[in-house]
Amino acid sequence: MIEQRVILDASVLVALLSKGDRNHDWAVSQWTQVNPPALTCDAVISETCFLLKRRYLIEAVFEMIEVGAIAIAFNLQDEATNVRVLMGRYESVPMSFADACLVRMAEQIPNSAVMTLDSDFKIYRKHRNEAIAVVLP
Repeated sequence: MIEQRVILDASVLVALLSKGDRNHDWAVSQWTQVNPPALTCDAVISETCFLLKRRYLIEAVFEMIEVGAIAIAFNLQDEATNVRVLMGRYESVPMSFADACLVRMAEQIPNSAVMTLDSDFKIYRKHRNEAIAVVLP
């Protein structure tokens, strides 16, 4: 089991549900290690649904939320200023809206790690100067 609270990025969720994805086997292996629920935000769910495109895969995302395998643990209304500041700080990367939400979640959730396929999370810092724990292939 992964001891840290897992913050889930869209890239892993897409790989987990798409058998043809080149990272599918890794995502399945990592998913079996997660102590549910994996935490995420609305932006990641939106991005995931857009990338999956197939209705039955999108249904699987909602089923994972409904059964508690994934929990939405972010309120943009409360965090809009922090997300805006993060996106400005990493404008040169550039940082996506979903990535900014996940970095803010990493700042808020002690003992957490972002499960992602996005190497930009090696660049991002929480609280301006702390490395973010990541689970990457």
